[in-house]
Amino acid sequence: HSEISRTRRSCNNSIPLISSLEESNSLEEYTYISMQALRNIRGPITAALRGVREPVATVEAPRVFSAAANAPKPVKMMDFQVYRWNPDSEDKPSMKTYQVDVNACGPMFLDVLFKIKDEQDSSLTFRRSCREGICGSCSMNINGQNTLACLCKIDKDAPSAMIAPLPHMHVVKDLVVDMSNFYAQYKSIKPWLQTSADPKGKEHFQTKEDRALIDGLYECILCACCSTSCPSYWWNTDKYLGPAVLLQAYRWVIDSRDENTNERLAELDDPFKLYRCHTIMNCSKVCPKGLNPGKSVAKLKQKLLH
Repeated sequence: HSEISRTRRSCNNSIPLISSLEESNSLEEYTYISMQALRNIRGPITAALRGVREPVATVEAPRVFSAAANAPKPVKMMDFQVYRWNPDSEDKPSMKTYQVDVNACGPMFLDVLFKIKDEQDSSLTFRRSCREGICGSCSMNINGQNTLACLCKIDKDAPSAMIAPLPHMHVVKDLVVDMSNFYAQYKSIKPWLQTSADPKGKEHFQTKEDRALIDGLYECILCACCSTSCPSYWWNTDKYLGPAVLLQAYRWVIDSRDENTNERLAELDDPFKLYRCHTIMNCSKVCPKGLNPGKSVAKLKQKLLH
């Protein structure tokens, strides 16, 4: 009887909480009150069923949820100047200004582009895929610097921002550039493991030390931010491989499992393919993955010297 009385008192203590559910103003407040009511009656009921005496749960005072916490954010309009060009139109390329409420969209520039396309101008064209800085599709020039739109955060204190395609690349439409030459150069370095032995379904083993040598190289996502920020690549796009492709070339040269290191180096020993790098280092400054293509180019030159 004492356990039943204890349980009845605990349930009575939860009645004010349960009755206050009807007065809750938000889902957060409703959830909190519900959990408090369940917590108050769970212990005594379990004890009564087991025949074990437990102290009566104390009733916490309901939290006070302010209306300001649930209030919508104030409107904050910001100007975004976006490069526009349509090859099917006779209009010249231009910068078009869109006003966007940055408090009503996500924090990244890619979110702004989605909002413009969804709500203002469905003809806006740009590449995107993963939204996580993995695919490299949304590379573009934002406020004068090459970066990934999905990783570039909006500065809400700035009065405006500028979005343009990657520089010194043939524009297909709006923010989309032609990457054909870039990918052809990447293909030319044969970016795959070259061995004479047939693995027969087995792995190519290497030591932990050899594996550590390709750290900072394999993470490259081929977004072309580094190559299109390099003046040497602007001047010799058709001959100079550029920092992104040369970083990938060094990744295979340094791989202990590859057996064609000398052949790879011989292919790179060219006045234009490699030696157009003048260590301007724009590539290392803009890499959205924090890699250092300039260092890889220098390492390739050292390999050829020795």
